[in-house]
Amino acid sequence: MKTRRLLIYSHDSFGLGHLRRCRTLAHALVDAYKDLTVLILTGSPIIGRFDFKARVDFVRIPGVIKLHNGDYTSLALHIDLADTLALRESIILHTTKVFAPDLFLVDKEPLGLKGEVHATLRMLRDKPTRTVLGLRDVMDAPELLADEWRAKGVFGELEALYDEYWVYGPRAMGNPLRDLPLDPSVEERMRFTGYLRRDIPAVANAVDYPPPERPYLLVTPGGGGDGIEMIDWVLRAYESGATLPWRGLFVLGPFMPQAERAQFMQRAEKLDQVDMITFDAQLERLMANASGVVAMGGYNTFCEILSLNRPALILPRSHPRREQLIRARNAARLDLVSILDSDGPRSTEDMVAALQRLPQQPPPSVHEQPGWLDGLDQVIRRVGQLFGEISP
Repeated sequence: MKTRRLLIYSHDSFGLGHLRRCRTLAHALVDAYKDLTVLILTGSPIIGRFDFKARVDFVRIPGVIKLHNGDYTSLALHIDLADTLALRESIILHTTKVFAPDLFLVDKEPLGLKGEVHATLRMLRDKPTRTVLGLRDVMDAPELLADEWRAKGVFGELEALYDEYWVYGPRAMGNPLRDLPLDPSVEERMRFTGYLRRDIPAVANAVDYPPPERPYLLVTPGGGGDGIEMIDWVLRAYESGATLPWRGLFVLGPFMPQAERAQFMQRAEKLDQVDMITFDAQLERLMANASGVVAMGGYNTFCEILSLNRPALILPRSHPRREQLIRARNAARLDLVSILDSDGPRSTEDMVAALQRLPQQPPPSVHEQPGWLDGLDQVIRRVGQLFGEISP
């Protein structure tokens, strides 16, 4: 039996989205193919807090973090950003040469952070390795994405360096590359997989807090780095003394700044109806047991809401990307979620009213819509085709 190798690149300068998506794909693929080994290249500083299945491992490249002004800086090394990026690019290139993957899957960033995957992709053009760009269902508003990719030199390179483009969502939620100045061949090589289904982990992880009292409302801003306004808004509803349907379980996220996290914890200690923790690597379990969810609507959380069929209130951000806002509006148009405008006054009264309506809101039930949650199955099938194990 020939051993197959899949290399996944996930830049993860900030947040949990890329890492969690890549880990989900890796686990599904090694379950499906016993001859497959997966290696994940990531800059995530917390990758070690997640469990990985046999035949899945990772290489942690030096971390960088995105500042509020859009610039980047080294996360832990006291060296210039240029030197950090040079280290990352060298590690990516040499790891790829030694690992010699049959398939190279790049998550979201066509040329990598600051172009760090460009040299690797060019090197692979002379190898038998198949190259795939994995895309979210929504990337950004077309005009903003066009400006960003034009500045990064993506156009022309994207068409030449990739064999295929996988969209991790259904066509009904839109084309993430719509209205971009791309060669028509890109559309021909695109595959809409459906959303990446999430399941409850078979084995519960060890946690340092007791299981939450049920019923409860799960409040999650994902990684938490940009969820301060969201947490404050929902927490004010509990502080108001209004009658709310469920107690609140707030998961602040590992990237929330320490000062704001401490302030939220102090406020929560005064509320009998609020539990608050920083992080749980098995958010799926918490969501499955929740009566409802309040979230910002990032890709992974949205997949979990659909997979676990939870009534959800989405508070999408619109800066610096409009991704969450576009996804939330598309989903609300299809009656999958309810939304509140985070760019508005964020009044306590509006939040109280929205939370009081949530028990009457039906769950999304996309299980009844064929193909919506088939993303993992479609990726597994396509990988099998590329490896010659399944007929096209």
